[in-house]
Amino acid sequence: MSDLILFWHRRDLRISDNIGLATARDRSQKVVGVFCLDPAILERDDVAPARVTYMIGCLQSLQKRYIEASSQLLIVKADPQKGLPALATALNASAVYWNLDVEPYAKARDRAVQEALQQAGIVFQNFWDQLLHAPDEIRTGAGEPYTVYTPFWRNWISKPKAEPATDFQNAIGLTEQEQKNAHKAGGIALPTAKDLGFVWDNALLLEPGEAAAHERLEAFCDRAIADYQEQRNFPFNAEGTSHLSAALKFGAIGIRTVWAKTTEAMEQTRSDEAQDGIRVWRQELAWREFYQTVMYHFPALADGSYRKPFKDFPWDNNPEHFKAWCEGKTGYPIVDAAMRQLNELGWMHNRCRMIVASFLTKDLIIDWRWGETYFMQKLFDGDLSANNGGWQWSASSGMDPKPLRIFNPASQSQKFDAEADYIRQWLPELRSIETEDLVTGKILPLERDRCGYPAPIVDHNQQQKRFKAIYQQQKEK
Repeated sequence: MSDLILFWHRRDLRISDNIGLATARDRSQKVVGVFCLDPAILERDDVAPARVTYMIGCLQSLQKRYIEASSQLLIVKADPQKGLPALATALNASAVYWNLDVEPYAKARDRAVQEALQQAGIVFQNFWDQLLHAPDEIRTGAGEPYTVYTPFWRNWISKPKAEPATDFQNAIGLTEQEQKNAHKAGGIALPTAKDLGFVWDNALLLEPGEAAAHERLEAFCDRAIADYQEQRNFPFNAEGTSHLSAALKFGAIGIRTVWAKTTEAMEQTRSDEAQDGIRVWRQELAWREFYQTVMYHFPALADGSYRKPFKDFPWDNNPEHFKAWCEGKTGYPIVDAAMRQLNELGWMHNRCRMIVASFLTKDLIIDWRWGETYFMQKLFDGDLSANNGGWQWSASSGMDPKPLRIFNPASQSQKFDAEADYIRQWLPELRSIETEDLVTGKILPLERDRCGYPAPIVDHNQQQKRFKAIYQQQKEK
């Protein structure tokens, strides 16, 4: 009889192309999955109902996949440091395997779990799965971690990429008695998001689960990826992007599977434009790995700025301005449209994420961490590394060789929403306003009153000058 290995799922909610799970299956036929609903995560103040809803959907899918492989996915709601050793002991498991994470909390939690398993006399083993290259693989010539994207990309793209791991199948699950033991040790039925206190009644942009993620990848690589370079910046054309961010955040699809699909797409086209589109999307995958790698090496980024001028930056932090930004009532159409998209969909187009982040930090002069937290409270694809990296890039507080990049809402609208289709979609009260007035933001006060749309809460040009002056003072300090 094979020894039982418990596989602890975290950000890898799939049974295909899962390095740790595939390794466990290579070593034993009796492999059972476990997912821990961690109160330390669920009780944070930056957990999005949409994100929990997507995660629960992925777990429902994963449970079905385990049954298809003749095994089970157990659910535990407990501190992993206590719940996992208790479950492993009750099942007489020979080992607990899992895939590693880059985030500060995850690293500290894993160390605590390892110590608890050691004290219980249970073997553990972990693996790098969520990145094409583990954080220590990509370093400068001096052996240091990169702090600038472009040289990171050159090094990263030059290295060979691994093939997808073998699928998990033909396993052996728990006996009836072992299932009873698991229940006594804390195993529970999978709750709904509402059971956990999270209500999200709107549709999700991507259906949860492994199958839906694979279908989306196939559809994107069949068509949109070839035009990605040209179409990715236009927010009204949502199909110009992959919509795989939530699947990658929760690991509903393996990153090696994604890369293999881009390779297949590259081999099937002879068009220079199409190959450029694929290459640009690959650069986005590299940005994801860059942000995860720097979070791994510089965990202080999770709580504060990387650049010295921002360590004690004198933000205005006007609560009324922040409230207007959150609600999409700043008087700047492109900003407000984007915030309303976020509030309704739990998702925002990446170009718009940059626009609203620049506006919050450079126009309203509000601490980027306020915006970062609000995004995490809303985004169904919210990921600490990507969200933090994007916000620090926009605020000029992070690893950005151009520290004073400021987006003008009007010029961004004119360039990327020239017909105001996106603005009209999310600000229906402004549909009758002339396109030129919408994209420039130069809506007459009488028209604003008629539509019930607010006047601009700040003057962009004045605030831009203020921000630059404050930044210069900080540099001189």
